[in-house]
Amino acid sequence: MIGTLLVANRGEIACRVMRTAKRMGMRCVAVFSDADRDALHVALADEAVRIGPAPAAESYLDGAAILNAARRTGAEAIHPGYGFLSENADFAQAAEAAGLIFVGPRPDSIRAMGLKDAAKRLMEAAGVPVVPGFHGEEDDPARLAREAERIGYPVLIKARAGGGGKGMRRVKRAADFADALASARREALAAFGDAHCLVERYVAAPRHVEVQVFGDAHGNLVHLFERDCSLQRRHQKVIEEAPAPGMTAELRAVMGEAAVRAARAVNYRGAGTVEFILDASEGLRPDRFFFMEMNTRLQVEHPVTELVTGLDLVELQLRVAMGEHLPIGQDDVRLSGHAVEARLYAEDPAAGFLPSTGRLSTLRFPEGNVRVETGVREGDRVTPHYDPMIAKLVVHGATRAEAFRRLRAALAETRIAGPATNLGVLARLAADPDVLSGMLDTGLIERRGEALTAPARVEADEVLALAALACLGHLEPVPDAIGWRDPFDALRSFRAWGRARQVALLQDETGERREVVVHTDETDDFDVALPDGSACFGICRREADGRVVFERDGRRRSALVARDADGITIFLGSEAHRFTFWREAASGDTVAAAASDRIVAPMPGLVRLVAESGAAVAKGDVLAVLEAMKMEHALRSPRDGRVATVSVSLGDAVESGAVLLTLAEEVP
Repeated sequence: MIGTLLVANRGEIACRVMRTAKRMGMRCVAVFSDADRDALHVALADEAVRIGPAPAAESYLDGAAILNAARRTGAEAIHPGYGFLSENADFAQAAEAAGLIFVGPRPDSIRAMGLKDAAKRLMEAAGVPVVPGFHGEEDDPARLAREAERIGYPVLIKARAGGGGKGMRRVKRAADFADALASARREALAAFGDAHCLVERYVAAPRHVEVQVFGDAHGNLVHLFERDCSLQRRHQKVIEEAPAPGMTAELRAVMGEAAVRAARAVNYRGAGTVEFILDASEGLRPDRFFFMEMNTRLQVEHPVTELVTGLDLVELQLRVAMGEHLPIGQDDVRLSGHAVEARLYAEDPAAGFLPSTGRLSTLRFPEGNVRVETGVREGDRVTPHYDPMIAKLVVHGATRAEAFRRLRAALAETRIAGPATNLGVLARLAADPDVLSGMLDTGLIERRGEALTAPARVEADEVLALAALACLGHLEPVPDAIGWRDPFDALRSFRAWGRARQVALLQDETGERREVVVHTDETDDFDVALPDGSACFGICRREADGRVVFERDGRRRSALVARDADGITIFLGSEAHRFTFWREAASGDTVAAAASDRIVAPMPGLVRLVAESGAAVAKGDVLAVLEAMKMEHALRSPRDGRVATVSVSLGDAVESGAVLLTLAEEVP
């Protein structure tokens, strides 16, 4: 039996594992880095141990430190969650050698499926169809380039030890292959410690469908049906659902059997996922699916499987790890309804989904009809050190249409202010006609482009008026701690001679500057000069949590107003609108022109590539590459020119806004 469980992870998955473990009567130990000292998973644990500084390589990837934490706290078992050391066979073996239960597959199973090239050769031998490509041991760039020509463009470069889209590049033409391979290798080495890549045919109309499998130590294996993870950007999943739309009973049976064969080929124990790519160019057919990889761990998207099967996969993991038989056979597994999960990230869709950092000044999730998996609270900070996921919103309905209705409602009721997020993108995807009809493939988000990512233009008078009043401080709650109002607070807009005139300077999400004039007196009525004319707004009530009840033309409504150091977010109805404070630059347009010649870091990160001083560059050329939040981000030249100065070196850690290099001034 497991009395004390150490969770060797962080964030939402650490919290998720602890909830089930505590329900089963286990004592939970958390580990944390310096960046996570006050994190939610630390607060939920019965005991927590510091394992190192913020960088993952010095903390969550330090197997020795984690094993030492288990020894110090008397833990009998380690649950690795997903990511970090969850698929590290050496760590699993070291844990077992230390007398600990590793809540996962056997080390040999992890090794067999850990390298994509070897795994695909193994699957071919087991009769599981694989994507045509080069899966050999040789990793010479020239050989890989020749293989890409043989396969035919477009091709997909994939890190053999990869996952989550890291070390993966789609290449459309031979001229781009060398640069794409070099970038994939750098990213793979940083994420997995293995730069080896393979090359595969790129499937033209791909559907990403995976099958959840489960095995015990007694040879029992079942599949728990499929999940569709086709809605992706940059090869990372955004919305997942179970079951897959358009799935036929015949294809489900064939894929389920193939997944079980794959798991049996490596004597699998515990929770695992066999990922397939489907060529959907002629619909879903039993002869058009191919093995991609097997994830020898719990998946991020496991909640949708739990909701449609009624099973707790973490509980099954723990029971199997303790040597129990699987309590179910294949005929016992039933599908019930439909489930959808949306991943909420701190990232800026308008800036190419670059990760975003900062304090979560407002974070409120809906209640009822939604399962929220998160590892953060209001007031926590999103740091540049780890994956930028804020939460997963998971819903279930009797039908797919009902599940998506509930997802749209949950997204509309979610309130976030602080770092930029993909909340708006998720809302648009959940209402997209092709998504709702089940016409999915992995390129849908890329094709939608600005239709998904462009910020909504602010047209509503109420939104602009509330932003202006918040900017000028008129929506702050009045202190009433001892039962009476301070007269200076009660008359905050009092003037001896007539009404006060104030001007709010704001910039909306499209970059348009808004100058709003507000006339006030000692009452809570405000005349706001809006683009379509002046309007009177009455503030009926201000709440300490930021909610404001206002009235215009006899219509009373409420909004949530969140203010931070950089700006204001207005939540009105189902929409969120962000305004930043407009501060005039001292030298006007000259500053903007000069800024276009400076390449600055859009976020904190490590410099992995930087152009040389004096180099001639063309518009669109990569001038620098930053590694942040486990991904590489290319910074490109805004124009043709020449590099004048380089301010950083390879391996430097830089802060957001740091100047990396400058272009030589253009000569008229």
